[in-house]
Amino acid sequence: MSNGFFITLTTIRRQLAAMPNELYLVRPIHGLTGRPCAGERLWSAGLLTMGPAVGFLRARNREGFDIYLLPFAADRNAGYILVDLDRADPPIIHRMHANGHEPCVVIETSPGNLQAWVHVSPTPLEPALATEIGRELARLYRGDPASVDWRHLGRLAGFTNQKPQRRRPGSSYAPWVRLLHTQAGLATHGAALVAAAQRRLTDRASAPTPFLLDRSLTAHAAAAIYRACLNRLRIPQRYPQTDWSIADKWIAKELLWRRTPVAQVQAILQLGSPGFPRRHCDPADYLRRTAARALAELESSPFPGRAPR
Repeated sequence: MSNGFFITLTTIRRQLAAMPNELYLVRPIHGLTGRPCAGERLWSAGLLTMGPAVGFLRARNREGFDIYLLPFAADRNAGYILVDLDRADPPIIHRMHANGHEPCVVIETSPGNLQAWVHVSPTPLEPALATEIGRELARLYRGDPASVDWRHLGRLAGFTNQKPQRRRPGSSYAPWVRLLHTQAGLATHGAALVAAAQRRLTDRASAPTPFLLDRSLTAHAAAAIYRACLNRLRIPQRYPQTDWSIADKWIAKELLWRRTPVAQVQAILQLGSPGFPRRHCDPADYLRRTAARALAELESSPFPGRAPR
């Protein structure tokens, strides 16, 4: 076996030891096309650090696939929050330590771009709560607000970053995903992050929603409709790193095709879209524009292979 194999194996072992979990979702995604690789995705730490698994992932990486990882807890978050720190200043990690939000793992995904995993809870978290914590950490440390979803995938270190835009100008070599820091354990103020996020969610649920377009629709029902449309359109399978604004438009188009009233479509997006309103400064205007674009697309280019309704 090559030196590269043992370097990758050692790096994987170090990363998993710092973020222990029963199972991990491992997903190779093609850096150019964004398509996931077919195959087994739920692995234990023991299986993931065996020779055949490491060899399989190294082979996929050479074929252009990026290797992503998520501590798995079924329909909840395993207690690990990802902070995507693109173009991060080095002092950011020191600030996280000083604030009691010390990461258990810090990875350099390409030169100048970091990902930090913060272990905030020894028990799994509900999706909305984990997303709220991710949103707060992204706000505090200038992380990517589009990467705060409770099941957002992070990089597995020891492989190369196959995204073409991450290669240095004039270089044909993909940068290595490097493991910069590991320290197993809960963040000092992890419990405080969880408690504060829970209070915000409770306050938000009890506050009036001035731009709600259909008060007869519950948040639970809207989320169920949204998920059903996601699965019907196979959006998570086709686009694992989901852009929720694009997903909103496709789901609006699906609902309009099924003759759902426009006001109801907007209410479903408002209550069912993950993390809504996200970064939108005018949520009501965003809902109107999304529904209008979906309606215009539906009129000009209906879903392929479907008869008009």
